[in-house]
Amino acid sequence: MTTTLPLPRPALQPRLQDGQSDNVRLYSSRFSDVMEMAAGTEQVGAYLDCHQGWFRRCAHPMGTEPIGANGYRLTLARFSNLGFEVQPTLALELLPQHSGTYRIVTLDSEPEHDGDSLYDIDFQASLSLDEESSRMTLVRWTLDLRVWIRLPAVLNLLPDRLVQSSGDHLLRHIVRSVSRSLTWKVQEDFHQTTGQPTPPRLNARF
Repeated sequence: MTTTLPLPRPALQPRLQDGQSDNVRLYSSRFSDVMEMAAGTEQVGAYLDCHQGWFRRCAHPMGTEPIGANGYRLTLARFSNLGFEVQPTLALELLPQHSGTYRIVTLDSEPEHDGDSLYDIDFQASLSLDEESSRMTLVRWTLDLRVWIRLPAVLNLLPDRLVQSSGDHLLRHIVRSVSRSLTWKVQEDFHQTTGQPTPPRLNARF
């Protein structure tokens, strides 16, 4: 039996990104890649529209919980950097397509923030369908990601460049590992449902 969580209310307390603290650091980057689907855009679009079926299957083994009709709370693996460990959880909304473009954006996962949050995440992704032929569609996606992290005060003793570069590297590593796994699983899942052979796996562009 599937449990559907209610849509969260807007945050009532300031987020990390709204405050000013020497211990809060911003890491941000932009990513893009392409996913090949052996079908026309109409068939690919019909598949993507029904995210209630494929999203949770393809996100596994990451934990997912439905939030309303179009949202999911997603729990990633545990990551560590410079002795600081975190297991990110974010709430995403898969917006209905508009003119062949899909957007995935952050949801406020909790009704209010208590001021002690370790991180804030701003996730803004878009997917567009580019029909190469009636038998091939390229799903082009971009992701603008910003993460605010409240670091332990002891890390202020380390060189600023080291703290920033280590965080940037970790962010890229997380997105690369998650996106490669999710992309491949979505390709496999789509082609299994259509009975088509899955195109060869491509290397990530980042």
